[in-house]
Amino acid sequence: MPADTALIVVDVQPDFMPGGALACHQGDAIVPGIDRLLRHGRYRHVVATQDWHPSGHASFASSHPGTEAFGQILLHGQPQTLWPDHCVQGTPGAALHPGIDWSAVDAVIRKGSHREVDSYSGFRENHGPQGERPSTGLAGWLRDRGVTEVHVCGLARDVCVLWTAQDAVALGFRASLLWDLSRPVTPQSDDVTRDALHAGGIAVIGTAY
Repeated sequence: MPADTALIVVDVQPDFMPGGALACHQGDAIVPGIDRLLRHGRYRHVVATQDWHPSGHASFASSHPGTEAFGQILLHGQPQTLWPDHCVQGTPGAALHPGIDWSAVDAVIRKGSHREVDSYSGFRENHGPQGERPSTGLAGWLRDRGVTEVHVCGLARDVCVLWTAQDAVALGFRASLLWDLSRPVTPQSDDVTRDALHAGGIAVIGTAY
């Protein structure tokens, strides 16, 4: 893989696995392939993102009495899906998945740690109270290392993986999504996700792993 291409592994954490607090469809199916990909060492630069919420986070349905998980509210003027409590800081469900050897990872970007701001993308938080989308620092980290292209995999394909790839393009990187090493919250979203990737100029590629 060219030295200017980085791999971003998004939110492969136990809470997103079957049986977890916010299970993705067949989320556990990608774990062996990502482990093999990291062990193979194809990428010079590897970043992992980690959902890392404080308890009582604004995206949790439990923080809004009278609401239910997967309902929607407005948060800072933007539509906000309400989620089950998940990836709470320091809990086993928030850890990077133990079935993957993470020793090849150069940096871990923790996101969603601000109580009042959700975060899907590895590059930028969601909209804050002033309408801004605060940076996670990932774009600068990649540019400092001469990275111009990113390959994105992980969970969930229709939310955090998609947003990460879209923000990569918006910030001037070329982006591809490793389809076989990602899974959605619900498979019914796959057509919409493919359309969004095509519209954003994001390639869909496989890994042969």
